[in-house]
Amino acid sequence: MLILTCPNCGVSGEETEFTPGGEAHLKRFGPGSDDEAFTGYLFERKNPKGVHFERWRHAYGCGKWFHAARCTVTLEVFGTYSAQTTEPPAHIIDAIKTKRPDWEGYE
Repeated sequence: MLILTCPNCGVSGEETEFTPGGEAHLKRFGPGSDDEAFTGYLFERKNPKGVHFERWRHAYGCGKWFHAARCTVTLEVFGTYSAQTTEPPAHIIDAIKTKRPDWEGYE
């Protein structure tokens, strides 16, 4: 079971208190994009084994969205942060690199 902390209201809880929202930091397609870019945005996800960045919503709390960095193998949560960021903050990257020195980094 995942234990997440909402960065918006500071409340920690089990994953059942939150709603998953899929992969975080997706690059949105622009108005001049072709069908292939739109299809990629809608359907293609990385689904990696290891460190993954996800969107979560505090459904039974403040109702706000946030991002979480976690390991899909061990379910270890490295940290949570605001959904307003376009890429993971430095303290999250540092937390991952401390525990996973062989991690190749965020794309």
